[in-house]
Amino acid sequence: MSVAAHGETVAAISNFIFPNDLHVHWSLMIVLYPYITGLVAGAFIVSSLYHVFHIKALKPVARFSLLFALAFLICATWPLLNHLGHPERALSMMLTPNPTSAMAGFGYIYSAYFIVLLLEIIFIFRPVVVGLREKATGFMRVLYGILAIGSDNVSEKALKIDHKIIAFLAAIGIPMACVLHGYVGFIFGGIKANPLWATPLMPLIFLLSACVSGIAGIILTYILLMKISGRAIDMDCVQTLIKFLWGFFILDFVFEMLELFSHFYMATHHWHTLETLYSGPLFNTFWVFQVGIFSVIPFFLLMFMSLIRFKDGLLLFFAPIVSIMILLQVLLMRWNVVVGGQLMSKSERGATTFHPMWLEKEGILPAIIIMIAPVVILWIIGKVLPFWVDDEGVEAV
Repeated sequence: MSVAAHGETVAAISNFIFPNDLHVHWSLMIVLYPYITGLVAGAFIVSSLYHVFHIKALKPVARFSLLFALAFLICATWPLLNHLGHPERALSMMLTPNPTSAMAGFGYIYSAYFIVLLLEIIFIFRPVVVGLREKATGFMRVLYGILAIGSDNVSEKALKIDHKIIAFLAAIGIPMACVLHGYVGFIFGGIKANPLWATPLMPLIFLLSACVSGIAGIILTYILLMKISGRAIDMDCVQTLIKFLWGFFILDFVFEMLELFSHFYMATHHWHTLETLYSGPLFNTFWVFQVGIFSVIPFFLLMFMSLIRFKDGLLLFFAPIVSIMILLQVLLMRWNVVVGGQLMSKSERGATTFHPMWLEKEGILPAIIIMIAPVVILWIIGKVLPFWVDDEGVEAV
């Protein structure tokens, strides 16, 4: 056999894809699930920075962050239920858990965190709810009575007890939020057969990107809602959020690059497969969009916004733009990890591509609907619990 013919044979073998490798089993729904839980965890951490770590500048968004987290947490399981062939069997995971399965603890973690978040919201808003109940009638009066947990005592002694309970719930909520989202990274990192996922840094990368997306989501929604309602924007709050966003984004971006360059430096037998993946199907989504456009540009913008005192108008112009870019960066990261990890052949030779459809069960349109649903739920919650009433405004309510 000639050298040229031998080269063509090797190239054909290296690009061979087994028939069962052509189908991506975990598609958009499994991309959205960690994305939504990341928004929940990040928003909760913003609230805890005020309630636990007493970052006073974040007071304007402390309560809103909890309602933001609740709205997205309600929809967090929707992508998984849509992905399941029999969603009615979802409760079986909790009723008959398999202790040898990595998914066995998810239901308990989600339920426990949901209860903690709901209790913290109830105790934080109880003085406000008591005031609203006095002026409500009909169904709303009954609803406010339930949310006030049957107590209209807003004395100084009662509020001190409430504050202690809030601090306790916020303190235990931080590790629970970290576990809720870090657990997703743990599941991916524990799949040893996939060299893109099998890294101990995966839970940390998922957790840091969750903090980044949650803070960016709070900045974007806070500015938009204040603009729409005609309220004054607290610039000290926005500046503080920008600094925390930059700090978490530094860690997130550095660890993502460290994980990639570790594979490159060690150059194990898996690196050939990963190199083919990053230079092939993932070249645009990873290098061009995730790293080039939505990481490098926001990195420097956040640096300038944190180190240089911008004028208020300029800061309010760039802050939403940077937040949107960060949200897209995290979404691309989820796509490149979840879908990208399935584009390599199980033979570790060659790679395939994946193009989501619009109207299929796990297509683009269902994904858009699921992402709009938390916004609608947040709007409904805002009709019941006011976003911006603080402790000093309870009597006015």
